Amino acid sequence: MFERLRAMLMKEFLELRRDRWAIFRLVVPLLIQVIVYGYAATFTVNRVSTAVLDLDRSQASRSLVSHFVATGRFDVVDVADRQEQITRDIDSGKAALAIIIHAGFAQYLYDGKTAPLLVVVDGTNSNTALIALGYVGQIVAQFQAEEMAKAWPAQSGAAPATVAVSLQERPWFNPGLEDRWFFIPGVLGTLTLVQVINLTSFAVVREREMGTLEQIMVSPIRPIEFILGKTLPFFLIGLADVVLVMGLGVWWFDVPFVGSPLVMLLGSSLFLLGALGLGLLVSTFSRTQQQAFALNFFLINPIFILSGFAFPIAAMPRVLQWTTFLNPLRYFLVVVRAVFLKGVGVAFLWPEFAAMTALGAGLLALSVLRFHKSLD
Repeated sequence: MFERLRAMLMKEFLELRRDRWAIFRLVVPLLIQVIVYGYAATFTVNRVSTAVLDLDRSQASRSLVSHFVATGRFDVVDVADRQEQITRDIDSGKAALAIIIHAGFAQYLYDGKTAPLLVVVDGTNSNTALIALGYVGQIVAQFQAEEMAKAWPAQSGAAPATVAVSLQERPWFNPGLEDRWFFIPGVLGTLTLVQVINLTSFAVVREREMGTLEQIMVSPIRPIEFILGKTLPFFLIGLADVVLVMGLGVWWFDVPFVGSPLVMLLGSSLFLLGALGLGLLVSTFSRTQQQAFALNFFLINPIFILSGFAFPIAAMPRVLQWTTFLNPLRYFLVVVRAVFLKGVGVAFLWPEFAAMTALGAGLLALSVLRFHKSLD
């Protein structure tokens, strides 16, 4: 058995070596996607185009506008004189956010009353709108605290009676709240999944399309040996992809890796079993590479969306939340982020390891049964 399996492995690696573009296809697109995700995927919003309508025209209102500009989060593109200009700026897309400071703003502020301030935001991009409104709340709170300190120094005791709350933030595992620390470990799982599923499904379908599958099946090689010979090379390639993305994330994007490499290796191996099972399952439903490509596209998008990579699972409808339990990527993203940033081990991650083991074994068993049936 081992001699026949070794022959299958040698055949696969020889095919890769003869294909002069194989290394390029396996490495370069992966590197490009990691770099694109690392630089482009972010929840941070900078230089939001902003229109300002200052009806108060006081020192306090001008100070408030300067606070917005000084953060670098907002870029004032229009200083309006009338409400109609604000409406036109938002409608035309010239401004994504408008700050309207009503008359009497400063007087209300220094009298200790609620100062009138209106913020209009373009909600067509809800994510940007929510993040920008969060920035607005922080800037206004800081401005109010500074203005109150100027108007009523602490020693005077003349400040209006308010309840003082001192908020101290202390994020764990990501003190600077760096988006890359969240995205790069997630990219490791998503890109590896896409690579392994595509390689596995196309390799088996290519044998069927070229007519060599029947020749292999009439040889002394048994079906299980053929499947192992087809999947083991892509398992090793998947592990190499994991190491490559990890290295790029740590050395290029400065994402800390504080966990155990052995725990990471175990989690990656269990995850790759599920990915190989999915790829082999796709191959049993496909007769041509075009069919395999279409099925991969249909399969990978839902896996990505239901993994929790970019969209929180808790915010999904209950039925879709149940569906995510069948998604191996969901568990691997928990593992990779926990190992990267928290440094936890198997004692805390065993539920994810158990789930990936069960899914991997189930998918491989189903794929082998389907493969035997497709041969018959």
